Amino acid sequence: MRKVYTLAAALALTLLTSCISVATPAAGWIYTDVKWPQSSTSNSASTKVGTGEAMSILGIVATGDASIETAAKKAGITKIHHVDMHTMWILVYGKLTTTVYGE
Repeated sequence: MRKVYTLAAALALTLLTSCISVATPAAGWIYTDVKWPQSSTSNSASTKVGTGEAMSILGIVATGDASIETAAKKAGITKIHHVDMHTMWILVYGKLTTTVYGE
């Protein structure tokens, strides 16, 4: 029985210390859905859009490529206009999306 209490305490501590969260400027403990600007340049056109995604489950498994470079390559962008980020987090599952705009 002592092992069950120890495991429950470790899980509670992990949840309360936000060790399983996804990067975001504003976080909710149970649910987060936040969009924010990452960067911008002086390039004037933004006719193409590319995205990159990474996801996390319980902070134990994380996979994906949300880099600006990958998002730009997917859309064939050579001149970046601006970059936006989006975080979605629901209790144990999180996703970070990078959106690159340019030409």
